[in-house]
Amino acid sequence: MKKVGVLSPSIPNKFSKKLRGVNLGGWLVLEKWMTPSIFEGLKATDETSYCVELGKKAEQSIKNHWNTFITAEDFAWLARIGINAVRIPIGHWLFAPDYPYHRAYGSLTYPYVEGGLAILDNAFGWAERYGLSIVLDLHAAPGCQNGFDNGGIQDVCEWHTKEEYINYSLLTLERLAERYYNRSVLHGIEVLNEPRWDIDTSLLKKYTTEAYHRIRKYCCAEDVAIIFHDGFRSFHEYEGFLITSEFSNVVLDIHRYQCFVQSDIDLDIYGHLRISIDDWRQQADDINANLGHSVYLGEWSLGLHLKFISLWAEGPVKDKLQAMDGFQKSMAYRAYAATQLMTFEKYAGWFFWSYKTETTPAWCFRDCVERGWLPSNFDSASIDENFLS
Repeated sequence: MKKVGVLSPSIPNKFSKKLRGVNLGGWLVLEKWMTPSIFEGLKATDETSYCVELGKKAEQSIKNHWNTFITAEDFAWLARIGINAVRIPIGHWLFAPDYPYHRAYGSLTYPYVEGGLAILDNAFGWAERYGLSIVLDLHAAPGCQNGFDNGGIQDVCEWHTKEEYINYSLLTLERLAERYYNRSVLHGIEVLNEPRWDIDTSLLKKYTTEAYHRIRKYCCAEDVAIIFHDGFRSFHEYEGFLITSEFSNVVLDIHRYQCFVQSDIDLDIYGHLRISIDDWRQQADDINANLGHSVYLGEWSLGLHLKFISLWAEGPVKDKLQAMDGFQKSMAYRAYAATQLMTFEKYAGWFFWSYKTETTPAWCFRDCVERGWLPSNFDSASIDENFLS
């Protein structure tokens, strides 16, 4: 077990650098809207129903997906354009078939495909080769913590209702810490992605505190940040939380999108730009001035409507850019990207969602870069050199 130290803010360390990163979503936790091709012909809407519906046949397709969706070349490409970090969502089933049973499994005691741990090991090797930091993110907890497909079981949110679900989540975090604490590229461990807004804040605080102690058994504060999501509530609910000398290198994760509530969907592009550069900037200043922790903007995109959810959503999809010609659309996406980045640079780091999708370019980092909507270089040092030359 590694001896835990205390991070001194006065000592230069790897947490002094700003993280400019991407999520590797849809890789070790399936999301149908991101990779509709592997769900073709199935009723499944998430990784649980995918594995249950296919049974033993799921192994071949999921392992093929793991080996081809993200490769070493992707890490190399990200490093070449100046991205310095990846956030990797994982499911609670990563380590072993000893996770708690849920009724969604039907007759299968352990439905999930084994072998993802070797893929994550590969990711650490690639990150070390190309100089990328890694944030590990418990994205799908037992019983599902949010009712979203990304939580593992769509339309189910029961993680908080059973101690065995909570305890297994903590065990998973401890296993992650024990396995990877000595890997220099491990930057942080996020204890739970997007717990639903109506889960009691006191329960989330208790869980996060216990997670902190489990992870710190192995991971020093000098080496690894412990990250918790705001749970879709005001940061004011976390003022004073984990602030005492007992805790060090704690980071709040917030996500910012403008496509999930009707008032945002109804905006024209100028309304979206105003929120990005005005409302969100004021929020950033308020959070940085009052929270007492560093903050990562863990998810954002160029998505402006719910086109991707139309895979299963009913009704027409509004697209306020539809009337624009190609040049105007390109300018709109570039402006939306620039205003968000201008605001998110106020935080200690940010991660675009996501690196790769099959059919939704506004959510695909690589597409956004190659289309010119996002910058082609995120390395501040080389950009400074170019400006000075």
